[in-house]
Amino acid sequence: MLKADLHTHTLYSPDSVMSLEDIISRCLEVGINCLAITDHNTIEGALRMEKASPFHIIIGEEIQTRSGEVIGLFLEEEIPRGLSAEEAVSGIKAQGGLVMIPHPFDRTRPSAIRRQTLEELLPQIDIIETFNSRTIFLRDSERARLFAKNHGLPSGAGSDAHTIGEIGNAYVEMAEFNGKEEFLNALSKGDVIGRRSNPLVHIASSWTRLRKRLL
Repeated sequence: MLKADLHTHTLYSPDSVMSLEDIISRCLEVGINCLAITDHNTIEGALRMEKASPFHIIIGEEIQTRSGEVIGLFLEEEIPRGLSAEEAVSGIKAQGGLVMIPHPFDRTRPSAIRRQTLEELLPQIDIIETFNSRTIFLRDSERARLFAKNHGLPSGAGSDAHTIGEIGNAYVEMAEFNGKEEFLNALSKGDVIGRRSNPLVHIASSWTRLRKRLL
């Protein structure tokens, strides 16, 4: 069985300083053996991690669109930020990727996708992230779970880790897979397991972003 953390960041995100080596060590320590690297608006870290990791890496990207964030999984090419959500989704689909909507109902995040956009994109969505460890209110996660259930979409889960201690706070326990179709099938039968991270991790990310800008 796999323990798949489907939402993580590396030092290639502007608000994280986690090295690839430290991430690998942490995953081995906590038993995460499948990891989606979803850095903000880049796949560089994911491509490098794929070459370095002893376990399965899914190349992803958390894309900032004009209507909120969208995650592409199984990507081959980077998608630029600042597109419309529809353009970003088209870019994901054009390269055979999967569309996952992260933290869709998180009331504390300005980056969460707009509800109207979520409804408009529904036919193109493959996965709803129903548990994100950085989502503060459990009710927001429950709304995401019910949305996925009501629309027959698989549930994804991720720590949204920006710091080492967060890795593995949320994952999907699922069967092994080969390729995106088997991944979706295994995900739909998997079990979401997770706990919330300390809300102070948001302060750490903000400080890291500021420090990187200053440097």
